[in-house]
Amino acid sequence: MSRRMRIKLHPICAAVAGTFVFQPMAAWSQATPTAAAQLPEVTVKADVSRELGAGYNPPNALSATKTEAPLRDVPQTVNVVTAEVMRDQHATSMQDALKNVPGVSFSHGDGQRDQVSIRGFTAIADQFVDGIRDDALYFRDLSNVDRVEVVKGPAAVLYGRGSAGGLINRVTKKPGIDVTDFALSYGMWADRRAEADVGRVFADGAAAFRITGAVEKANSYRSQQFLDRKAIAPSLELRVAPETTVLFQADYLEDRRVTDFGIPAYQGRPVDVPASRYYGAANARDADYSQSRVFSGTATINHRFNQNWSIRNATRYYHYSLDRNNTLTSAVNEAARTLTMNHGNVRREEHGWFNQTDLTQKATFLGMEHEILYGMEIGQQNKDQVNNTKPVLGANGRPAVFDLFNPVLMTLPLKAPGNPTTSNLGVFDTLAFYTQDMIKFSEQWKALVGVRYDNFQQETRNRIAGQRDLSRTDTAWSPRAGLVWQPSKAQSYYVSWSKSFQPSGEAFALAANNADLAPETTNNTEVGAKYDWLNGKASTTISVFRLERSNIKVANATNTALLPIGEQRTDGIEISGAAELGGGWRMLAGYAYLDATITKSTAALQGKRATITPRHSGNAWVTKDLGHGFGVGAGLNLVGARYADPLNTVTLPGYVTADAMAWYRRGAFEAQLNVYNLFDKGYIVSAHGTSSNLNMPGAPRSVMATLRYRM
Repeated sequence: MSRRMRIKLHPICAAVAGTFVFQPMAAWSQATPTAAAQLPEVTVKADVSRELGAGYNPPNALSATKTEAPLRDVPQTVNVVTAEVMRDQHATSMQDALKNVPGVSFSHGDGQRDQVSIRGFTAIADQFVDGIRDDALYFRDLSNVDRVEVVKGPAAVLYGRGSAGGLINRVTKKPGIDVTDFALSYGMWADRRAEADVGRVFADGAAAFRITGAVEKANSYRSQQFLDRKAIAPSLELRVAPETTVLFQADYLEDRRVTDFGIPAYQGRPVDVPASRYYGAANARDADYSQSRVFSGTATINHRFNQNWSIRNATRYYHYSLDRNNTLTSAVNEAARTLTMNHGNVRREEHGWFNQTDLTQKATFLGMEHEILYGMEIGQQNKDQVNNTKPVLGANGRPAVFDLFNPVLMTLPLKAPGNPTTSNLGVFDTLAFYTQDMIKFSEQWKALVGVRYDNFQQETRNRIAGQRDLSRTDTAWSPRAGLVWQPSKAQSYYVSWSKSFQPSGEAFALAANNADLAPETTNNTEVGAKYDWLNGKASTTISVFRLERSNIKVANATNTALLPIGEQRTDGIEISGAAELGGGWRMLAGYAYLDATITKSTAALQGKRATITPRHSGNAWVTKDLGHGFGVGAGLNLVGARYADPLNTVTLPGYVTADAMAWYRRGAFEAQLNVYNLFDKGYIVSAHGTSSNLNMPGAPRSVMATLRYRM
């Protein structure tokens, strides 16, 4: 059901909106050359996706500015994981890709979605695809992803609500190149995956298409776990005029697996049990599964009026459904060495659309070069949910008690008994205007400034008797300012400040305990340096920052109460580097030190560390082309100790894992072998973040073999 958006425009917003009417008209009037001034037509073909993300060390990125900008000109930390890195590591999930990014830590996302923390702050809703919000709760596939860009610190100036510690933007594979790529993989636990990527450009350049897809079936090192997923993404680009293109994209993903919440804790540590030990239903494949389906369609129009003016309009519609059923540890009795469990069902059905218009102007004022972005975003999301959670009962009708270390699991029905505990429809309306100016004062001095105004309306329509409907409207200004000094082409130093806001619901329905609470706000101050080495073959970024978030509230994992955390601060240092060296060497490395602490709260939480956030973490990955078609690679991932819960009662021990790979390439054919956790290290890879008893063991040593045909 559609609704009329009840939004009153601020005068400044109205003025910005006017630029979409008058400035393009003026530009168009200037864009028509006289017959005498016309030049011969020149057709240029380029592999844009490879230009932006080639190798391990791409020079440019899109996400931080919404325009193709050199990374050295952006006064902010931006990490890019390219298609080549993901191919060499055989990365097929967001967790696989993001382990290459310092400052990112993992939640298991209730066993049904991608979820990470960035710089100590949850980024549950800070997922984007080609710059458009993609906050549905599912596991993404990388078969259609050209690269993953992680923008560190608040980015609300361009993307709106959220993004306290950073955001993740997937840049998809698009038409424009001739490519044929087929791959078959087989690995441990009967993991079978097939991928395809086929694209063609028609001879006259007026049209191009591309289609990617993947099918995967697997068992798991976790007892009863399985994976059954399918993905397909066709796209078509049409050049309808010499300076106008229209891009159509569609994407469908279906994913089914056991909803795995991991293992409980005992005496301040995760229980010492085999990594395979499952805590849930004995018939988990039938009673504890999650199945998600996601469809999206996007239409993007790009038009260049002349050398100084261009416009982009993108509209994305999506539909998401989730059928989630789960059993998990609800409480632990350490004295008796026992636990109890809950069984529940979650149904989500949502759809939404976003429309973004970005007008770009290049101009020179007072001897300074400007690239100005004028933007507008409108959108609506409708999120329907029905939840029901009940204790697992024994034969006596009381909560069943299980052995903490070796539970004898029960066969459970699919549906939890009784009426739903939650049933509502959340409606989210977004209207925003933003502007940004990339200023070049001289060859040595540059600046990036911008501001966004958001009007975000939330409404929750409750269907349970006795629960009232809720609504609120938040308006917010999100500024950013940064200054860059480049004394040489190899050096870039910057200082920046940015601010973001996180409304009470953000990506979820409002509740009685948060509907009247003001948005959280985050401020980030950062100084850094970016260096290019060996004539641009290698680059490094060093940043020192302080993130401060106020008015924080966090939902408890076991009830509807809010944990009144108050204020959190992260002081940190990040170092990242990438290199394309001579002799066939490629490198990628990073390190993060994060002091993420609750600085103002109740006595129980004051001084506690942010959950699932290690003080020290790092990654390194190196490959070497040995010649004659052969190559090898190896890498390390270091994760320091983390706390599983806000009260810091359970510690997740630190760990180091090692991976290795080798390949042989001959013509269009390639064979690749990846070995993960080479030394068979036992470790906890992720946790829930609000509960001490939901901790996910990492995978033991495993092997994956891939055969690929590519030309």
